Amino acid sequence: MRPGASRRTLLRACLAGALSGRAAVPAKSKVAIARDPMIRRAGSSPDSTRLLLLLDRAVQSVYDADSPSAAWKKIARPGETVGLKVNCLAGRGSASTSPVLVEAICERLQQAGVRQQDLIVWDRLTADMEHAGFPVTARKDRIRYLGNDAAGYETDLAIFGSVGSLLSRTITQICDAVINLPVLKDHGIVGVTMALKNLFGAIHNPNKYHLDTGDPYVADVYMLSPIRQKVRLTICEAVSPQFEGGPSYMPQWAWPFNGVIVSRDPVALDYIGWQIIEQKRAEQGLPTLRHERREPVYIARAADAQHRIGTNDPAAIDRVEI
Repeated sequence: MRPGASRRTLLRACLAGALSGRAAVPAKSKVAIARDPMIRRAGSSPDSTRLLLLLDRAVQSVYDADSPSAAWKKIARPGETVGLKVNCLAGRGSASTSPVLVEAICERLQQAGVRQQDLIVWDRLTADMEHAGFPVTARKDRIRYLGNDAAGYETDLAIFGSVGSLLSRTITQICDAVINLPVLKDHGIVGVTMALKNLFGAIHNPNKYHLDTGDPYVADVYMLSPIRQKVRLTICEAVSPQFEGGPSYMPQWAWPFNGVIVSRDPVALDYIGWQIIEQKRAEQGLPTLRHERREPVYIARAADAQHRIGTNDPAAIDRVEI
């Protein structure tokens, strides 16, 4: 102890050293669920004004921002090209990403400083996008709507674990950042399809990876470096999700959840979405997905030590309903 230093000063120094050496406690993964019972009436598209308000509430909550505009500015910077990965396999209807949702996100991103020519809406096939109601165009002076079949694929395989795939040039060469836009729905083979599985639309051979309820393939595809590095946010459409019969659109098994689910952690979002579907199945008297031998175990795989994409631990997930 230097001359004149008090015992209290020494104790404070020791305490500070102990605290600085302790590992920081990681923050919980936030999953924001925003709902509005008036967002959609039977047979109509979601109300764009109400949908914008839902998005603002959820995105502001996820980013802990002081305002919706401040939150949207945290997703991408002006000058970056932002890709919106939609899900159009089911064609026009509730089981595909809604054009109204895409328009709302594009509006907010442009208000945050992203130019419209730096926005690209994409999925695996151009025909699927057209069937889902998107105005497919590759003009570079406006928002582009583009299938991977038009953009093309890389010539070298991207490999991780059990998968080897050609990645779309949209995600490897065009996009700086990606917002993932799945739909909350059942899947007849892998149990559920949301954030993680939606990136099957970035590869040329997704049909190879549905064996064994998608485990470990769904998690391994998400680990391919351009996907892991560029996907910044998931906005899951849950206006009229589907609890059975997916991924095709089966209106008899859809229900008015009237919401969106937003998270920066795709594993946490998928875990919460899975629980929502299981709850609805139970209400309708249907067996659990485990009982049907299609439990989405790939969600736990994505959280394991080899992947660390996110968390499926309920104690580490902050589920916020707003």
